[in-house]
Amino acid sequence: MTTGARSFILALLFVPMILLSASAVFLEERLDDPEQEARARDISADIRCLVCQNQSILDSNADLARDLRQIVRERVALGESDDKVREFLVTRYGDWVLLDPPFKLSTLFLWLGPVLIFIIGAIAAFMFLRGRNRRPDAEDTSELTADEEAELKTLLDSETDVSGHKP
Repeated sequence: MTTGARSFILALLFVPMILLSASAVFLEERLDDPEQEARARDISADIRCLVCQNQSILDSNADLARDLRQIVRERVALGESDDKVREFLVTRYGDWVLLDPPFKLSTLFLWLGPVLIFIIGAIAAFMFLRGRNRRPDAEDTSELTADEEAELKTLLDSETDVSGHKP
């Protein structure tokens, strides 16, 4: 059997395992009412996974995300409004649990931090580039003294090169 054939057979064996593991994230219990399930999914899409931190609990396969999805489903099944479910999670975990936290004093740095960092970086870059283009200090651009001019004229007029040898 050739190496290519072996690789192909191995790939065929692993494809079902990969597909099954990818679908394992959403094998949890679903609500019977499709409307409630859709609401629960909408709410879950706006809640941050506290483990992954950059994914919603709907997209995460972490155990805590699964637990939070279950809490959302239970609260939706109890008839709570979307805002009440979010309020419950915010009360428990803080505004940080929301992927789109509200603009208020406690989240001010979260909203304005990136702008502030950009402005500080722009000022630092401006100062760095401005410093590179400055002319040297006045001491460095001073003209030659009379003695230095006379010595330079002597060197230029003489027929000797810098090493002191005649050409």
